[in-house]
Amino acid sequence: MLLLNIDHVPGKEIEALGIVKGTVVQSKNFGKDFMAGMKTLVGGEIAGYTEMLTEARQIATKRMVDEADALGADAVVNIRYGSSSVMQGAAEVVAYGTAVKLL
Repeated sequence: MLLLNIDHVPGKEIEALGIVKGTVVQSKNFGKDFMAGMKTLVGGEIAGYTEMLTEARQIATKRMVDEADALGADAVVNIRYGSSSVMQGAAEVVAYGTAVKLL
């Protein structure tokens, strides 16, 4: 599956099949969340949260691709990501774009 964050596939005609999305709400375990709280006192990257968001983006992207596959798509164009805090220590990540068939 070709994934692009532009609104076309260079050199190809496309047929739009519809919007596809994938979403996940991910959280860290209590121990890592506690250590992240300690890290805020001294500053720097909170690696546990970076890992959590990376994993969440991968899951959301896979779910979006699965929706595109179900529509018979060859590609997803104009891909965007969004995230929001659902509660302390948990974040929602959404991946969305337009599923297209290459002509």
